Amino acid sequence: MLNTTIKALLTGAAFAVLSTGAMAQEVALKFQSSDPAGDANYQLYKEWADGVSEETGGKVSIELLPVGAVVDFQETLDAVGAGILDGHITDTSYFAGKDAAFGLIANPVGAWSDPQQMLKFLNEGGGKELMNELVEPYGTHFFGGTTPGLEAFVSSVPLEGVNDLKGLKLRAPAGLVQNIFAAAGASPVNLPTSEVFTALDKGVVDAADYSVFHVNQAQGLNEIAKHPVFPGFHSMPLIEFSMNKQKWDALSEDVQKTLEESVVELAQRQNAALADKNSKAVEEAKAQGATIHDWSDEERAKFRKIAIGEWEKQASQSENAQKVYDTLTTYLEKEGLLAAQ
Repeated sequence: MLNTTIKALLTGAAFAVLSTGAMAQEVALKFQSSDPAGDANYQLYKEWADGVSEETGGKVSIELLPVGAVVDFQETLDAVGAGILDGHITDTSYFAGKDAAFGLIANPVGAWSDPQQMLKFLNEGGGKELMNELVEPYGTHFFGGTTPGLEAFVSSVPLEGVNDLKGLKLRAPAGLVQNIFAAAGASPVNLPTSEVFTALDKGVVDAADYSVFHVNQAQGLNEIAKHPVFPGFHSMPLIEFSMNKQKWDALSEDVQKTLEESVVELAQRQNAALADKNSKAVEEAKAQGATIHDWSDEERAKFRKIAIGEWEKQASQSENAQKVYDTLTTYLEKEGLLAAQ
């Protein structure tokens, strides 16, 4: 249900939504990001938005606004559908309260060991079609996605595989992530990010779900927890690019294709930039005495199978969540990701 903020804005947006069928050649769109203006990912997405006019030959321009500029980050799905915003670039998991399917497709913990695996599922394995089954009932259309990257796993003790998680005291956010680590035999606790460094330093926890490797390194986590697992094996969020469906349908096919292709290219640039930052951070961490642990495909598959047991519980919460579960597990089986490679 739309909240008071959206209701107040809806009247002023109604005419814009109704008039999209008569769009002129040059269309100006307003998107909102779920990132603050100072964030590196926001800057990357703003560069994409600023380049859309040139990419489309001046037919479409996009103004990207930071989180909260028009509506709260959890309200953008409704706002885009209502035409208050023309589009959004956001973490899909923010809408898990509407349907458990959003949380499961946004971050199927344990599914991916590399951003390319997720992007392949999204662009070639039915992920894009599945996303539109979820968002189009809300009046929006998904035209592409990316990820800020696979999180590394911070640890002060050596972890060579799933068996080493048993009894491990670790920080993990409440919900699916915590449930999966508990199913693997760990002892997860929920701590705010602001307390992770101190908790690791004082031995309150031995490991932590936190962020991508270069961020962990920049915040000094690998200096006090010298056994990071990299690449990680657990969390990698989906960032969706979606817009008002009426306005999407009013665009010419060539402009639609250009927008779709531009997000595919953006995802590759983001992935390459992340790989470069992580590579430099790994060398720095090693020089400071850290030992990098890279799990084998077999161990990653073991963790994935444990995770799937928790996905199945989430799938039972809605018909759409079950569809996400079925599509994901079928794809992983087809790609050979449920067994050692």
